[in-house]
Amino acid sequence: MPTTMEDVTAKIDAVEIDPKSGVALKEKAIEGELKTTETTQEKTNEAKSDPEKESNGATFKEEEVPVEVEPKTGVSFPVKLEDGKQLKAVGLRKKSMLGMGIKIYGFGIYADNEKLKDLMQSKIEKAPAKPTKEMYQMVIDSDLGMMMRLVIVFSNLTMNMVRKNFDEGLGAAIKKLTGGKNEELTKKIMGEASDDIKLNSGSVIEISRLPGYVLQTKVKGEIVSKVESELLCRAFIYMYLGDDPFDKEAKEKFGTSMLSLF
Repeated sequence: MPTTMEDVTAKIDAVEIDPKSGVALKEKAIEGELKTTETTQEKTNEAKSDPEKESNGATFKEEEVPVEVEPKTGVSFPVKLEDGKQLKAVGLRKKSMLGMGIKIYGFGIYADNEKLKDLMQSKIEKAPAKPTKEMYQMVIDSDLGMMMRLVIVFSNLTMNMVRKNFDEGLGAAIKKLTGGKNEELTKKIMGEASDDIKLNSGSVIEISRLPGYVLQTKVKGEIVSKVESELLCRAFIYMYLGDDPFDKEAKEKFGTSMLSLF
């Protein structure tokens, strides 16, 4: 703020002059006052520049979402996604290579909890003692919003290997569901994913079943395919909740979560 004539006059009046030497006796005090004013102003500006701080010094922190850890891989999965889907189970996908069981990825199964509850209660009046095949089949056949989050743990994995893995898994699932093959359909889920995409340990692949039986695939946050097919959606969920799931414990956890909805 510019200095006015009144300010100058006030400062001159405030200075005490030694009648013998003519030296201003309170000059240092005024300088100290000015420095204090400057320091206060700096603190005010600092507080304004930090949007996370209130005037009382309190700091805002983003709410941390609880996670569940898949024990065999140590991969963490948030228990709730931004779109509201809730984590129903975690598991591990292993693949036999050279006679060894190789850990490929940890996965989390997410579902729209309210719609899953409506689905269960619409056809089953009373909760059974344990999850039934009918309950799993209802989820597989439905249009219920679901998402599988796959977190890579095998560091040497390539997109070509991922594509081959899904082609085999979906092919087997389609054969179980229909009794026949559909190679053209199985290749669509990863068909447009470029081999140039580099996958490292920790890379994320998200495959979602959207309304209208649309299967959407994201690799490292980028959509690589979006296919409308009821059979493909059913086959994909079948790989995790069908008769021969990737991880039986994960399927059982999902079943337990369904029982809790009654």
